[in-house]
Amino acid sequence: MAQVVIPLERRGFGETMRRDAWWRQPLVAFVVLGGFVVYATWAAFQGEHYEYGPYLSPFYSPLLFGAGPHSWFGEVPPPGWWPGAIPFSAALFILWAPGGFRFTCYYYRGAYYKAFWADPPSCAVGEPRKGYRGENSFPLIFQNVHRYFLYLALVFLVILWRDVWLALWFTDPATGATTFGLGLGTLVLATNTTLLSGYTFGCHSLRHLVGGRIDRLSKHPAQLKAYDAACYFNCNHSKWAWASLFSVALADLYVRLCSMGVITDWRIF
Repeated sequence: MAQVVIPLERRGFGETMRRDAWWRQPLVAFVVLGGFVVYATWAAFQGEHYEYGPYLSPFYSPLLFGAGPHSWFGEVPPPGWWPGAIPFSAALFILWAPGGFRFTCYYYRGAYYKAFWADPPSCAVGEPRKGYRGENSFPLIFQNVHRYFLYLALVFLVILWRDVWLALWFTDPATGATTFGLGLGTLVLATNTTLLSGYTFGCHSLRHLVGGRIDRLSKHPAQLKAYDAACYFNCNHSKWAWASLFSVALADLYVRLCSMGVITDWRIF
């Protein structure tokens, strides 16, 4: 039987034989992720309206410098080396850590590589570059630090759960007395931290850390349970990733609107 040689031709950018709407998913990812980056950047440079009563925006937690009750070291003036063209904001000191965790996340790579990097735009669709360097060269080699951002993300989770606890204590402006209570803002912050926890606990690096590097997990029952728990969250890692992305922006927006007087926090009890 004669063999037929079919030459392979490289597809041009966007060329494909697919007939489905392959562009829909990367377009949605581009709009949502791009919108989140724009909003988070805008909120970080505001430097105000990030506190309301016992509530603190997750974009500003931990609040290292500020005039409010959540500040760790009190209000400080901008350092002399700070560029005058850039607004001085407490969020700029801490957002690099959770931002780096998301940017280097294994799931988000698949999302924004298609949406922003077009590497490729989608399966079986031509991409704009001729060569493939993977993650062995700049800038994608930066992705290899994801495991170290995981350690920082776990510390941030502890701080955010502490903020939820503080959001249960309300101070009477007239008497100065502090009482236990529950407001809608408390539920907003608790929901956000729950979703962030599910996203972090499903991290591939965390799963490897607790058990993935062990050949026989059956001999390590404690680590087996931790590994199974990480696998449970990892099975829906994409859902946790998107849900927590929306929740952290909505939590900041809620605190901001309350602080600006646009909306009123509902005190449940």
